[in-house]
Amino acid sequence: MKRRLSVIAALLAAAAMGVQAETLEVSGATTVQKRILEPGAAALQSATGVELKIYGPGTGKGMLALIEGKVPVAAAGESLEDAIESAKKAAAQMGKPLTVPANLVYHEVATDNIVFVVHESNPVKSLSKDQVKSLFTGKVTNWKDVRGPNLPVMVIAPAQGQAVRAAVEKSILEGSAFAPGTTEVRTALEQLKLTGVNTGAIAPYSEAVVKESPQKIRIVQGAMIPRPLGFVTIGAPSPTAKKMIDFFRSAQGKKTIK
Repeated sequence: MKRRLSVIAALLAAAAMGVQAETLEVSGATTVQKRILEPGAAALQSATGVELKIYGPGTGKGMLALIEGKVPVAAAGESLEDAIESAKKAAAQMGKPLTVPANLVYHEVATDNIVFVVHESNPVKSLSKDQVKSLFTGKVTNWKDVRGPNLPVMVIAPAQGQAVRAAVEKSILEGSAFAPGTTEVRTALEQLKLTGVNTGAIAPYSEAVVKESPQKIRIVQGAMIPRPLGFVTIGAPSPTAKKMIDFFRSAQGKKTIK
């Protein structure tokens, strides 16, 4: 009897070790981190035994980590084509050479909208795409020129390699540059705080991130950029990565996405 119990205990211990060993590192977009990975991490582990280690340096740096073999999965807050461009910009900024693998695979699991946000005291209710472009490029430097208060415009933008920045550069700026003096920040959290304490601020964000923020900010209607959210692997995902991707595509997993 004792021998049988010992065998059972050994099997249970081995099984437990196997679950603990199934850890998956994911690096990339903070939007994917906040909307998908963090809200669903506990349910994912309960359903599949996969424990996540999450890093949120932005899409570009996450792609670099994937390509350099540091992580098996990158989180992308944009399409594969745009994620590759973000990786190139991040590599250039860091002074790193970059050879993009030909067999990158994109696994979409959700969608998101990039919206434009001002301090809650700003009375401007709506901005067109052209107006946002004028604000971001410095053509308009005072809110009074877009029916707002007599207040200098403070443009806040994500740093190079961030998916939100890449989407704005492609869909809004269309080849133009952000205005000189634009305040660039490394994280969405830092950006939210700055927008919340500067009455003349305007900045782009994931819509879901804004809705969860306690800062004194408000979405202006009008201009908006839709985008996919997903994961990137080199070739087919590993069995562990596939479990994660399949989970977030399942009915159970979709319920955890914010």
